[in-house]
Amino acid sequence: MPAARARIALKRVYEEPTDADGIRVLIDRLWPRGLTKDQADVDAWLPDLAPSNELRKWFHAHSQQRGEFRKRYLGELKADSAAKACQQLQELLNRRARVTLVFASKNAEYNNATVLREFIRGKSLRRKKPRTARPRSVRGSRK
Repeated sequence: MPAARARIALKRVYEEPTDADGIRVLIDRLWPRGLTKDQADVDAWLPDLAPSNELRKWFHAHSQQRGEFRKRYLGELKADSAAKACQQLQELLNRRARVTLVFASKNAEYNNATVLREFIRGKSLRRKKPRTARPRSVRGSRK
């Protein structure tokens, strides 16, 4: 899902919406507590891009295991069940130069939005090149 043209921002849904947000896309499975639709001011809600209820609950209980959460969530994003929501997000990214992924998590530094942005940008899809072994110099081979 390349998104080279669109700038992707992240923002808590509880923060004040601004014009600079561009298209605001809520990417949580559950509607944020205490917010009306007018207060959230989202243009789209894509709950199928959020982690499954099971993964969401697991990460809440194991918040220090970020690597494992990332691995499991990327697996869910690559599954057929997320394909339609990925396509909808791609269409939004193609329409606007700025898209803001909004989320409810209190942890603004690491959450499903940070992993999703990485996925959108393609970083998680690229495979690292295998390291090639460099020949070791043989001691005494130079004369």
